[in-house]
Amino acid sequence: MSDVSLLLKVAGIGMIAAVICQILSKSGRDEQATLVSVAGIIIVLSMIAGRLSALFDSLRAIFGL
Repeated sequence: MSDVSLLLKVAGIGMIAAVICQILSKSGRDEQATLVSVAGIIIVLSMIAGRLSALFDSLRAIFGL
């Protein structure tokens, strides 16, 4: 179940960031829109960092590196 909840959290953050970016872009604040999108990417990467680490460890074990 945690995989589904993680997926839903990532999708939710992506949708919220996209809406905020669109609103900021339409109002002429392109710099803030860029910062919001970068912040969204950083938040999502910090959420999945543990999963990515486990994935790389299992790949390393499979291929014997």
